[in-house]
Amino acid sequence: MKVLAIVLAGGQGKRMKSKRYKVLHEVAGKPMVGHVLRTVQEANSERTVVIVGHGAEAVKTYLGDQAEYALQEQQLGTGHAVQQAEALLAGEEGSTIVICGDTPLVRSETINAVLELHRSSGAAATILTASFDDPTGYGRVIRGEDGAVVRIVEQKDCSPEEARVQEINTGTYIFDNRKLFAALAKVTNENSQGEYYLTDVVGIFRNDGETVQAYCTSDLAEAIGVNDRVALAEAEALMRARINRKHLLEGVTLIDAASTYIEADVRIGADTVIYPGTVLRGSTVIGEDCVIGPNADIQNAEIGNGVTIKYSVIAESVVGDDSSVGPYANLRPGSKLGVGCKIGDFVELKNASLDDGSKVSHLSYVGDAIVGKDVNIGCGAITVNYDGFNKFVTEIGDNAFVGSNVNLIAPVKLGDGAYVVAGSTITHDVPSGDLAIARERQVNKPGYADKIRARAKAKKANNKK
Repeated sequence: MKVLAIVLAGGQGKRMKSKRYKVLHEVAGKPMVGHVLRTVQEANSERTVVIVGHGAEAVKTYLGDQAEYALQEQQLGTGHAVQQAEALLAGEEGSTIVICGDTPLVRSETINAVLELHRSSGAAATILTASFDDPTGYGRVIRGEDGAVVRIVEQKDCSPEEARVQEINTGTYIFDNRKLFAALAKVTNENSQGEYYLTDVVGIFRNDGETVQAYCTSDLAEAIGVNDRVALAEAEALMRARINRKHLLEGVTLIDAASTYIEADVRIGADTVIYPGTVLRGSTVIGEDCVIGPNADIQNAEIGNGVTIKYSVIAESVVGDDSSVGPYANLRPGSKLGVGCKIGDFVELKNASLDDGSKVSHLSYVGDAIVGKDVNIGCGAITVNYDGFNKFVTEIGDNAFVGSNVNLIAPVKLGDGAYVVAGSTITHDVPSGDLAIARERQVNKPGYADKIRARAKAKKANNKK
């Protein structure tokens, strides 16, 4: 049976008190609606329609061609929102997931379990529910003696007996697609809010003799809908814990999981150790047997196997196997290290590639550079890549040696095995095997330092008079 999905993402989210539309607020580095879309995709949804309203263009820009879209111009309730997908989906046979775009913690495993119950029971609708010790504020799910759902009662409408029911409606459903749109045509807005409620479909199904089932999740986090910053922070903490647990179960060591921040799309190999204070963001991929941290900040980077990174920042860069970075290094976008490279303390790289075995051990800047194999770049060396208008490239061949406090004025090339003496400012190419020295000859002036000091003391004494 075909699986379809409708994601409700049209709400403005006034309680967020933000210029950003609610479903685009991030949880673990991904907008909430992105988590929801991934969930329905993993549940094998063949067609997904996102209902947009407030911030429609921003939501569509983020999701792109991952979904189809229907516009809810006026916010007239959840039933009205789902109805906007009718033109796209009404003719389809299948099971339709209806889920809110602000429920990032719902898992695909749970959706699949709800789908299984829905199909096996022949239900017209199956509701994802949860059981809370204190269900105050939630709509209660009232079941009959056979376990099927009789009705959903909002908090304000509960009788004393119904108020004691702990099973609540999470707002996620599976519907028989054709029966859903037929029932929506019967929903009215005759209520205090003047809105069309999706929950009214349950009563319509019951009156038509249809079965409505409920699946109670054991993970209470899946019931969280994010309506304000408090709930956003709660969802963030729960998602972080879930992500960290997944990595732990896959063979990653987190020395202190509570002080380790790993976003949703990060991948980490087995036997890698993550030390406290580490932040792993975006689409970062880390190999096996690495040591990351303490206090490493890595974003959208590819890290090989056996890499060590300490107290460093890496963004949109590649670090090859068995390389080391840090402490206190900064690899800016476009940096690429080969196998067995070393980037030491207070080194900055930007749009620079270093081939296997090359080293920049300390206090240097290498930008817009192509560096060969087994090159040593000394302390305080700089590739001078910018003239105030344009960027230029420095090329350094295999086995070259660049001494301390060298300026390489790009564009410039050092050939294989070239040797640049410390303190040089290089403005011309250095052929392979040549030694370059470009500095003034040292001149010592006997006793001149004493004269300078005496002159300074005399000037200071005169100023005090």
